[in-house]
Amino acid sequence: MEAVPRMPMIWLDLKEAGDLSLLLSRSQSAVSVPRDFEGCSTLRKYLGQLHFLQSRIPMGNGQDAAVPVTWTEIFSGKAVTHEDIKYEQACVLYNLGALHSMLGAMDKRVSEECAAGAFTYLRDHFPHSYSVDMSHQILSLNINLMLGQAQECLLEKSMLDNRKSFLVARISAQVVDYYKEACRALENSETASLLGKIQKDWKKLVQMKIYYFAAVAHLHMGKQAEEQQKFGERVIYFQSALDKLNEAIKLAKGQPETVQEALRFTMDVIGGKYNSAKKDNDFIYHEAVPALDTLQSVKGAPLVKALPVNPTDPAVTGPDIFAKLVPMAAHEASSLYSEEKAKLLRDVMAKIEAKNEVLDQFMDSMQLDPETVDNLDMYSHIPPVLMEKCAALSVRPDTVRNLVQSMQVLSGVFTDVEASLREIRDLLEEDEAQERKLQELLGRVPPAPGSPPGLAEVSKECSKYLELHEKASFTNTELHRAMNLHLGNLRLLGGPLEQVRAALPTPSLSEDDKQVLQNLKRILAKVQEMRDQRMSLEQQLREMIQKDDITTSLVTTDRSEMKKLFEEQLKKYDQLKVYLEQNLAAQENVLKALTDANVKYAAVRKALAEVEHKWNTTVQTLVASYEAYEDLMKKSQEGKDFYTDLEGKAAKLLERARAACQASEAHRQQLLER
Repeated sequence: MEAVPRMPMIWLDLKEAGDLSLLLSRSQSAVSVPRDFEGCSTLRKYLGQLHFLQSRIPMGNGQDAAVPVTWTEIFSGKAVTHEDIKYEQACVLYNLGALHSMLGAMDKRVSEECAAGAFTYLRDHFPHSYSVDMSHQILSLNINLMLGQAQECLLEKSMLDNRKSFLVARISAQVVDYYKEACRALENSETASLLGKIQKDWKKLVQMKIYYFAAVAHLHMGKQAEEQQKFGERVIYFQSALDKLNEAIKLAKGQPETVQEALRFTMDVIGGKYNSAKKDNDFIYHEAVPALDTLQSVKGAPLVKALPVNPTDPAVTGPDIFAKLVPMAAHEASSLYSEEKAKLLRDVMAKIEAKNEVLDQFMDSMQLDPETVDNLDMYSHIPPVLMEKCAALSVRPDTVRNLVQSMQVLSGVFTDVEASLREIRDLLEEDEAQERKLQELLGRVPPAPGSPPGLAEVSKECSKYLELHEKASFTNTELHRAMNLHLGNLRLLGGPLEQVRAALPTPSLSEDDKQVLQNLKRILAKVQEMRDQRMSLEQQLREMIQKDDITTSLVTTDRSEMKKLFEEQLKKYDQLKVYLEQNLAAQENVLKALTDANVKYAAVRKALAEVEHKWNTTVQTLVASYEAYEDLMKKSQEGKDFYTDLEGKAAKLLERARAACQASEAHRQQLLER
C-alpha cells in the first residue's frame, strides 16, 4: 500500500500499590512511576534491588522477616495482600509489562516485545495465585496481545520499507496467528469472567484485526502473483482480500473514526487492485482463476519475540545496595568454589600441554614452515637486491661499453709491448747468428778487440722486460677472463627486466606436484587453525574462570545444597570443555594426514630445493658481476698504466737494440775486410 494506515492498540492499566510496612525506603517513584521510558527504567532498578534484598533477608512466604505487601487487582479494584516479597516483585513486573504496553500504543509504537517479555517472565517464574490479573490465563492472553501488536509494528515498518510482497504477506499472516491465539483466550468462559466488561471490547477489536490483517496478507500475495505474472492467482487473492476486508468492516461498527478511515483507505487500495486485476484478466490475459483453497496457504513468519528479563542485570539495576551484606559462610563457600575452578583449569591445562608438546616435537621433526613450504612466490618477481643493481645500471647505460673499451685499450698496449720485445729478441738472435757465422769463418777465434759493448746491456735489459711482460701477461689474461665472465651478466642487468626475470631459474611443476603442494599447505593451515583455536579456547576458559563469581548466589544457598550448586555452576564450562576435547582429539588425525602429505611432498621438496639453490646462485652471480665492475675498471686502468710505461721503455730499448746491432754488423764487416 502507498501509505500505512494504523490500527489502535490495546494497552493495560498499571496496578496501584498499598503500604509496605517494613520497607520504609521503598521509593515512591517505583510504585507511582511516570508514564514514559524513564518509568520503565525505574521499575527495572527497583525490581533488581528487591531481588538483591530477597537473596539476603528471609522475606518470602512463611519466612521470619516476611511483611504484608498490598496491591490493587486491576479488574475488580480490590486490594490484595500477601506476606511475601515475591508478590511485590510480581506486581512490579506486571506494571513493567503494562507500562511498556502503554508506551507501545502511543505514536512511536515501540516496546511491545518488552511488554511480552515482562509478562512471560512473570508467568514462568512466579505463582499464579497472587491475584486474578496475574493468573496464567490472563498473562498468556497479554503475551499474545503484545506479540501480535509487536508483529503489527514490524509489518508497518516492512510496508514503509517496501519489502518484498511475499515477506510482507508472511509477516501479516503471523499477526493474524497471534491475534487468533488471543481471541481463543478471550472466548474462553473462564477468562471472560475474569476480565469482566473489557472482554467484549477487546474481543471485538481483535476479531476485526484478524480479518483486517488477513486481508493485508492476501493483498500482498496478490501483488506477488502480479510480480510473477500469475494473473489468475492475482484475481483470487485480491478477491479474498476484499472479502476479508468486508468482514473487518462489519466487525468495526462502533470503533473510533481512525479505524473507519483506515478501513476506507484500505478498501480503496484493495478494491482498486481487484477491479484492475479482474478487468485485465477478463480482457487481456484470460487466465483461469483458481479456487483459493487450491493455493498454498500463507505461513506466518514470527519475527518478534518476548524480550527476556534479567532482574539482576547490572546494566539496568544499578549497583547492588545490599552488596555488603555477605555472610562469612558465603565467603568460605566462595573459596571452595574457587578451588573447584582451579582444579578444573589444572586438569584441562595438563591435557593441553601434553598435546602441545607432542605437536611441537612433531613439527620440529618435519621442518616445515607454512610460510615458505613452496617458495613459489619468490620466482614471480626479481628480488630487491637485483632490482637495485638493475636500477643503478639503468642510469649508467655506458657501463658495458666503457669496460669493453678500457679492456680494448689495454689489449692494444699489451700487443704493442709484446711486438717491441719480440723485435728486440729477433734482432739479438739475428746478431748472435751472424756472430757465429763470423767465428766459423775466421776459425773460431775469440772476438776481436773493439767489438760493440751495448748488445750485452740490451740483452740483459730485454730479459728483464720479457720477465715483467710474462708475469703481467698472466694477470692480463686473468683480467680478460674475469671481464668475459662478468660482461654477459652486466649486459643482462643493464637490459630489459623481462630478460633478467627470464634468466632466473623457475621451478617446473606438474599438475600432480601442484596438487601435492596445495594439499600440504591445506593441512599445515589446519594445524595452525588447530593451534589458534586451542589458544583461543584456553584464553576463553581462563577469562571465564576469572570472572566467575557466585558469591551472590551463595548468600541464599543452604550449606547442604552447596555441592549441588557447585555442580550446577561448573556446568557452564561444559561447552568449552567439549570444544577443547574435540580440538585435542583432532590432533592425531591432523598429524597423520600431515605425515602422509609430507611423504608425497618429499620429491617436490627436493626439486624445489634444487631450483632454489640455482636461483640463489644465479642472483649471487649477477650481484657479484655488478660489484666486480668497479674492480675490473680499476685493474684495467692499472694494466694500461703499467703497459704504457713498459711500452715506452721497450720502444727506447728497441732503438738501442737497432743501433747496437748496426754497430755490431759494422764491426764484423771491418774484420772481414782485413
